[in-house]
Amino acid sequence: MPRNLDMTALRSFVTVAEAGGVTRAAGILNLTQSAVSMQLKRLEEALGLSLLDRSSRAIALTSAGEQLKSYAQRMLVLNDEIWGKLTATEYEGELSLGVPHDIIYPNVPKILKKFAAEFPRMQVRLVSAPTRALKAMFARGECDMILTTEDRPDADGESLIELDLVWIGAMGGTAWHERPLPVAFCSNCIFRPDVIRALDKAGIDWDMIVESELDNAVEAAVSADLAVHAAVPDNLPPQTERIDHGGVLPALGTTQVNLYHQRPDDPVHGALAEIVRSAYRNG
Repeated sequence: MPRNLDMTALRSFVTVAEAGGVTRAAGILNLTQSAVSMQLKRLEEALGLSLLDRSSRAIALTSAGEQLKSYAQRMLVLNDEIWGKLTATEYEGELSLGVPHDIIYPNVPKILKKFAAEFPRMQVRLVSAPTRALKAMFARGECDMILTTEDRPDADGESLIELDLVWIGAMGGTAWHERPLPVAFCSNCIFRPDVIRALDKAGIDWDMIVESELDNAVEAAVSADLAVHAAVPDNLPPQTERIDHGGVLPALGTTQVNLYHQRPDDPVHGALAEIVRSAYRNG
């Protein structure tokens, strides 16, 4: 049956080993010498081992004590890290992260999970909105940090990754063969103007069959094979797929995922920004 080590006794043991004696260790630990000695005795009795060589005037470690010291130091570091993370009140509060719906997956859940593990007393309020709306909220101070999909970031943003922009339609759909080409975009979709310009430049007639501010209305039309749409390939709506049009539709180029944050010098905000960078740049 597993048995548990006494962390208080381990701390006393390590302190004695590092300080070179019970008297100095007692001062460091703010305990009496007898209390430290009793903890060492309990630890030796629990392990059934002699940890200190008391045959000479100076305290030295036995071979078992040397081995325990190495383990105990690592255990104490982990113990102190746990207490620091879970009880530190300086990292309490809320911050808001804005993300366009089409890049929430696959990275944002991993980002939120890792941040929550490192800062369990911080709450992240996730805001999902189109890039233009998020940038307006950020400018008004309503979001602490945002991710955007744009050709390039503004001066106060940074590019994290470049992604292909592709045509998507219903699985096995045929809407992309129709002319005029039925397309569906939210009225505030940042990809919409560039897609329309690409169609006009290619001489392809098109018909905007969905006029909505809601992403799910666009997704419903596309998955029903009533229209086509443009998206980044990593997060396609259900029942849709990348269209293998063989050059019939114009190439749409790329878009960048960009990061903006209000307080780069704040340690918590900086930590979240670094988690975001790592998720997008390292996968």
